Amino acid sequence: MKTIKTDVLIIGGGLTGLTLAYLLKSINIKVKVLEANSTIGGRINTKHNTNQAPIELGATWLIDQQFNALALLKELGISVFKQHYGNTAIYHPNKTQAVQLVELPENNLVSYRVTNGTYSIIKSLSERLSENTITCNQKILTIKLLADDLEASSNDTTYYCKHIVSTLPPLLFSKKIAIEPALPQDFQELLLKTHTWMHNSIRIGFTYKTPFWKSKDTSGTIYSSVGVIQEFYDHSNANSNLYALSGFMSSAFSKNKKEERKKLALKQLQSYYGDQALTFESYEECVWANEKYTTSTSDRFIIPQSNNGHPLFQNTYLDNKLFIAGAETSPVFPGKMEGAITSAQFVFEKLKAIYHN
Repeated sequence: MKTIKTDVLIIGGGLTGLTLAYLLKSINIKVKVLEANSTIGGRINTKHNTNQAPIELGATWLIDQQFNALALLKELGISVFKQHYGNTAIYHPNKTQAVQLVELPENNLVSYRVTNGTYSIIKSLSERLSENTITCNQKILTIKLLADDLEASSNDTTYYCKHIVSTLPPLLFSKKIAIEPALPQDFQELLLKTHTWMHNSIRIGFTYKTPFWKSKDTSGTIYSSVGVIQEFYDHSNANSNLYALSGFMSSAFSKNKKEERKKLALKQLQSYYGDQALTFESYEECVWANEKYTTSTSDRFIIPQSNNGHPLFQNTYLDNKLFIAGAETSPVFPGKMEGAITSAQFVFEKLKAIYHN
């Protein structure tokens, strides 16, 4: 077993973990980011194919009210563009009613997408960190409180640090990492009852050479309570010269094979657009229930958004050395990119007060 020492150990190389590492670097705090997967990004997952529109399979949209996220993007030199919804939507309410083309109500709330794909945020943050800050394929198994510091053990390394910040979804943290001494009982219960965003979502997308859904008698916005596709949107790039449709498939199809999901989605799109829907260039998907370092099976049903932003997540544990951060823990836009970034900023301020008191 290797031994590594650092000031702050961050578990999870997603948006919260990388934002926090970026902020800590600015005040010269020694930090290490550990990621269990072979790549960083967490629930940000953008698929890039040559000469095709980027397809978002994870976190995608921002709105004007998400001030911290937009400010961070501006600081990183990353631009956004407006999501195109159009004036109409394809709507299929139930099996007894035919598909309709309905007018969308006027909406003053603008949604934005990241110009070169959401993963550009992850890439930009990681490039601003010192060399060797991030280590992938590191699955933390145990955290122990020692006399003066914390010990965290992975599959092949023991880490000693002054503080640990877990950015894992609370349920995953509870299920996968053994803590010594045990965390307070009420907090253990909270971890088990906290909803994980994206945990059973299926994101899919098709790229095309032409945006046939932009014709006046149809739409790229789809809402269906009948087919495998539940929500679909125009996913063309910022320059509107590379075209795609992308959205959400019903979680009921998570056990199907990829090819089956693709065929079912194409059949539904064909029923709306005709055979031109079959002329796709590429198909991308992410079944989030299969991402073992993002979600964990719960022993109980958890109502969506349950306990997100709970006050107990703002406390510190293990003699004020352990922080629980991440999108679910933020009282501001929990589960969203704004929540992830706000959570990182909250922990940063606490650590800054400790190290620069």
